[in-house]
Amino acid sequence: MKVLIVEDDPLHRSYLHEAVNAALPECDTVIEAENGTVGEKLARDHKSAHIVMDLQMASRNGIEAARTIWKERPETRILFWSNYSDEAYVRGVSRIVPDGAAYGYVLKSASDERLKLALRSIFIESQCVIDREVRGLQQKSLGQTNGFTDSEYEVLVDIALGLTDRAIAKRRGLSLRSVQNRLQQLYDKLDVYQSAGDDHEDGRFNLRARAVTVAFLRKLLNYSALERAEAELQEWLDGK
Repeated sequence: MKVLIVEDDPLHRSYLHEAVNAALPECDTVIEAENGTVGEKLARDHKSAHIVMDLQMASRNGIEAARTIWKERPETRILFWSNYSDEAYVRGVSRIVPDGAAYGYVLKSASDERLKLALRSIFIESQCVIDREVRGLQQKSLGQTNGFTDSEYEVLVDIALGLTDRAIAKRRGLSLRSVQNRLQQLYDKLDVYQSAGDDHEDGRFNLRARAVTVAFLRKLLNYSALERAEAELQEWLDGK
């Protein structure tokens, strides 16, 4: 068995290397990559079926690297190992996982034993392992609690990208009224009216900008999510 570690922190790479050796005596080769770009190349060159992936890396983040790897080899098993449980990351991972794929999302704050158990469960037993905190956000993002539907989240991302109501309607195949209804639902769920008080009525608050600010503060959006969304927007614009 070969295991590919994609992690930009040398100390974390060394820790993962030791964890893999301890948890997986079946593993005879550990390959290391310092960022997502190198990780994609090594995964392709070695036909890696077992990967431990950091999410936030300076050169090509883990979500983009995993998207490419899964597109080429959807049977690849990936354990995401991250400091972050932001809803933006959780949604980003959920969007790219192939049907039936064995994968995991474990926080770096998890114990050594938890990490080793995840490695064996995913790579040997083909089971999915998701930390409790992350699973709660997954359920929220799927609308099982008072979270956002996928369509509402898409509108949130679109207003963060600066699109007008008409542009959002065209991009998402919605009526203008549907876009406006989703915006109202966003404002309600983000408590935008409450946070702006009466000031939005006299023009001192822009509700769209306020919604984006609140979304960042609540970690619904982050740099990686918007970087990915900007690339998708450019693809849409180029294909029009």
